[in-house]
Amino acid sequence: MTEIVDKRAASQAPPSGRTYNEWAKNDTLEDYSLRYAPKSFRRWTPYVVATTALGGIAYLADFAIGGSIALSHGFSSAMVAILTAAVVIFLTGVPISYYSAKYSIDMDLLTRGAGFGYLGSTLTSVIYASFTFIFFALEGSIMAQALELGLHIPLAAGYIVCSLIILPLVVYGMTALSKMQVWTQPVWLVLMVAPFVSIAVQEPGKFSEFTHFAGDSPTGSTVSMLGVGAGAGVALSLIAQIGEQVDYLRFMPDKTPENGRRWWAAVLGAGPGWVVLGALKQIGGAFLAFYIAGSVGLGKANEPIQQYVHGFGTFAAPVALGLATFFVILSQVKINSTNAYSGSLSWSNFFSRLTHRHPGRVVYIFLNVGIALALMEGGVFGFLNTVLGFYSNVAIAWIGAVVADLVVNKPLKLSPSYIEFKRAHLHHFNPVGFGSMLVASAVSIAAYFEAFGAYGKAFSPFIALFLAMVLSPALAVLTKGRYYIARADDLAEPPLAADGTPSAVTLTCSVCATGFERPDMANCPFHHGAVCSLCCSLEKDCHDICKKAAAPGPVAVAPPVLRTAD
Repeated sequence: MTEIVDKRAASQAPPSGRTYNEWAKNDTLEDYSLRYAPKSFRRWTPYVVATTALGGIAYLADFAIGGSIALSHGFSSAMVAILTAAVVIFLTGVPISYYSAKYSIDMDLLTRGAGFGYLGSTLTSVIYASFTFIFFALEGSIMAQALELGLHIPLAAGYIVCSLIILPLVVYGMTALSKMQVWTQPVWLVLMVAPFVSIAVQEPGKFSEFTHFAGDSPTGSTVSMLGVGAGAGVALSLIAQIGEQVDYLRFMPDKTPENGRRWWAAVLGAGPGWVVLGALKQIGGAFLAFYIAGSVGLGKANEPIQQYVHGFGTFAAPVALGLATFFVILSQVKINSTNAYSGSLSWSNFFSRLTHRHPGRVVYIFLNVGIALALMEGGVFGFLNTVLGFYSNVAIAWIGAVVADLVVNKPLKLSPSYIEFKRAHLHHFNPVGFGSMLVASAVSIAAYFEAFGAYGKAFSPFIALFLAMVLSPALAVLTKGRYYIARADDLAEPPLAADGTPSAVTLTCSVCATGFERPDMANCPFHHGAVCSLCCSLEKDCHDICKKAAAPGPVAVAPPVLRTAD
């Protein structure tokens, strides 16, 4: 059967060319959503890239999450849970951020080459897209609560407003988002910390009272291992946030001796460093929930709009409601523009592989926002802990498998030393990462549904992380790394630039007749020339003849030519 398919593909005349619609051809709109981000496009400084990436963590779900954990499990368990989750998220975020910035690729392309294969990463695209629309819905719900309280807009109508207001910003991608995030960041930071400063000055004793807060915990304010596990599981749902961070970090300039320190500061600060501010916001949300619980009740104490109305009321009572409404709206615009943007990238990757069509990233903005709107109308905020607790099991299995490949398999030479993301060089599925994620997810989800008792449920995300980290190198050894690279990269490389980084020399795609830089190109026997990664992904008539003669073999431990500076 294989021989028949090969002959059919080889004998079929390749199409004369491919054209993309205006949305897909416009680099400002498209933001290289399915490709390597070329050197010529990465014109921003490390500071601007980092500020844009960190602007996306202005979300107030952290306040709701921290408040929910403290209300459910008390002060001590909440603090241990939040800090434990933060350490895990930071450590897993370091290698992902580094490789994304080094190779100028997004989370999906990184996942392909980190043990999942070309089609294996379609599942993770859905996992990641789920993260973006779940948190869009949670953040949109918070904004709608503010609109209801401050402007008396009904929740159902507020959900629609919260969705529509994001669309104009996200359409223009990094170009528009970088300006918006940089301009609004100082205002947002001042408003975020203002209530805490006011309370510290006027009621400093509240902070010591907070350490005795029991919430609804049956064990009071003392540490409960079940509470720590359950709380950390909710906080660990944010582990996929690193995907949104690297969606921006892929636009980092190449690292050179001149910008090395600034490059590392930006990558670490805006990559894994997001969780430092995230954990502080969760602790802040826990404190504000305690602070207002006596006034609004435990049921509403985790709502950020309530927290900030009372917080601003400590120093600006006459305008507290208006100020809180403005702050919530500003925060939600900043984060949901990132959620919608990252979701459009993920859906683009998913559908381009399944349908071999790409109408443009902009189309998938509407899909992602539409799903989020449906979740908002369905009342997703009321199931915050349940939704995030379940999701964290799948997300952490995915991230754990990717990290294991980057920090274990690559140093041990069980996988290639570089990241290969192009269809022309990848197997459809790689059991190393894909298999590890499936097994880890299945076991941890079973644990979440109490297959291993109460402690198994509470610590199910940690079970997922442990299994993924162990199974990935084990499967790499068993398969001898043969499913990473389907065929060698035999396309000629241009010389490096004078600073040792890849040059911006372009090659013309033989299908779409557009110039792209070398890392985005592959040699194609079907089209008898070089093709860009997107045309390669969308080709449905070649039947992968370029890989048919290359049987799985031992892993290649080095790329054909160094593609970027260390």
